[in-house]
Amino acid sequence: MKKHKKNKEIMMLPLLFVVILMCVGGHFILQPSYKDSHLVEYSLAALPFVMFAVVLVAIKIAIKADNDENNEG
Repeated sequence: MKKHKKNKEIMMLPLLFVVILMCVGGHFILQPSYKDSHLVEYSLAALPFVMFAVVLVAIKIAIKADNDENNEG
């Protein structure tokens, strides 16, 4: 059985925190006081695409980490 390295998972924690902040920020700007702003509307529309991009980056990091782990063993 291979020894699991924790630093590979710790590398992705900042991505998790970024997505959490985007979710909280998205709910924050859904407040009624921001309803007339077009910038807020466009930001909310772009939020899922930005989150999807973060997921793609996380998948790329995970694949690279898995390949590095397989090459070491």
